[in-house]
Amino acid sequence: MIFVAVIPILWATLLSWFDGRPRLQLGGTVLIGRHLQPHNLDFFGGIPFAEPPVARHRLSRPRPKHSLSPLRSFDASSFGLPCLQPVYPDADMSEDCLTLNVFRPSGIDVNASLPVMVWIYGGGFYSGASSIYDGVAFVEQSVARRTPIVFVSLNYRIGPLGFPQGPEAVERGALNLGLHDQWAALEWVQHNIAFFGGDPRKVTVFGESAGAISTFCHYLNENFSTVARAAIFQSGTTLRISDGYQGTPSWMLFANKTQSCATAPPDQTFPCLISTDPSDLRAGLKAALAIERFSFRPALDGPEGIISDSLARRLLDGAGGRVPFMAGAVLDEGTHFLPKDFQTEDIAVWLNANYTPSSLGPGALKAGLDRVISLYPDDPSAGSPFNTGNETFGTGPGYKRGSAIFGDVMFQAPRRFLSQTTRAPSYAYLFTEPLPIADPSLGVFHSSELPYFFENIAKKYRTGTSSTWLSRVMLDYWISFAVSLTPNDGKGTNRPHWGEYEETKVWYNDLAFGETFNLVQRILELNNKTMGLIPDRYRAISIDLIINMRDMLSW
Repeated sequence: MIFVAVIPILWATLLSWFDGRPRLQLGGTVLIGRHLQPHNLDFFGGIPFAEPPVARHRLSRPRPKHSLSPLRSFDASSFGLPCLQPVYPDADMSEDCLTLNVFRPSGIDVNASLPVMVWIYGGGFYSGASSIYDGVAFVEQSVARRTPIVFVSLNYRIGPLGFPQGPEAVERGALNLGLHDQWAALEWVQHNIAFFGGDPRKVTVFGESAGAISTFCHYLNENFSTVARAAIFQSGTTLRISDGYQGTPSWMLFANKTQSCATAPPDQTFPCLISTDPSDLRAGLKAALAIERFSFRPALDGPEGIISDSLARRLLDGAGGRVPFMAGAVLDEGTHFLPKDFQTEDIAVWLNANYTPSSLGPGALKAGLDRVISLYPDDPSAGSPFNTGNETFGTGPGYKRGSAIFGDVMFQAPRRFLSQTTRAPSYAYLFTEPLPIADPSLGVFHSSELPYFFENIAKKYRTGTSSTWLSRVMLDYWISFAVSLTPNDGKGTNRPHWGEYEETKVWYNDLAFGETFNLVQRILELNNKTMGLIPDRYRAISIDLIINMRDMLSW
């Protein structure tokens, strides 16, 4: 019997020698991947981790698929198609999209037990694809520093098909389907990553923007430690959580713009959408974002779901435990989200529209938001993009001020709140390096750090040796954390020590009382010229106020 079991493995090895394509045995199926030259890496892509969410299973939770039986072989040489969304041509996406990809060093032993990094993409919960993020730089750098890892990326449903809204979604338990997709992928990793040479006990989950928020939603659940031992949140932690009803208008627009469901009543959209042809859904997808771009997002789904309460309250109650994490943001988080002609009077309108209703009532919300606005001067030199003086780049008079407020409310304040509240070992950062060819009116905009991690994105933005050095430093911090739960393993590039986010004595001279000290938390500034620890007190008064308003803002 042992001899019979070994035959498929030997056959796969012989074939790999013959045609140069990597093969591995996944249960009863031989996966045929692709060798990536000159990187000397193996790629296995488009691997299903759940059954296709189509026909009657559309708008249902994923059905995990931990094996490819009864297939004898599976072509894993390409990425799977992205999930349905409005930003891709029809031929380049599919409902049958719940797949993942694995990058690993070539020639590793099946018993290598390498640390694993699992990437969850962002895109506002309405766009995104794992194929955008190639994983090559992470694995290649991990090999160069002699701490090899396995990199995994995954697809999950987005938009109305991934995050349905409205009474039917609530009653049918169909909220947060995209988060359930992610969880199914993380469970697949636990069952199968050892076949690729990875160690399921050494998994770090990380993501950016919606991917980071998704990771944080999972992180706060007790069972997160069953699928990962660490997390990294890039430009995303808490967000406003509603009960699933607030997105009803956008949901109805999606349903009624799907031609065959144009006359479906509000309590019968699910049966209609489940039975309609996939090609009919695409017009609805394109129309669904007309009311509000971020209508389709995570929602409260009860004690048996993934999000049982607001993320801030769960964190204050001790959720997340002692699982270590890294969290950070970029300098100008808000510029990416506002139109260039944004006016001063638009600021209060935008804030009230996005945070109504509030648990404390409209009067208290308006008073609180007015107080926030008052702490951001109507002065271009104080606005975002920061450190650009009075230059307005031809934008509207409210653009820089509004960008500063938006970035702090949505990203900077939630990150600081997480760092100050957690009981877990943690590290915090602020990325401040402008991209060489970026629009100067955007500054160091949301997602600016991604070209320093992913080669296919880097080709669009990154040039020069200084950027290459910064990229390697950042990769080393991230890989070190995934390998040893600290960014300071001393391997790879020579880089500053990144201290844990904790109170540190900072000495200064006081003319009246002599030398004394304050206690202040420090974060790492990621910048080619000014790399090092800085106090986490930028815009302290306004960000502290925003943190204190967390219940009003429904974090």
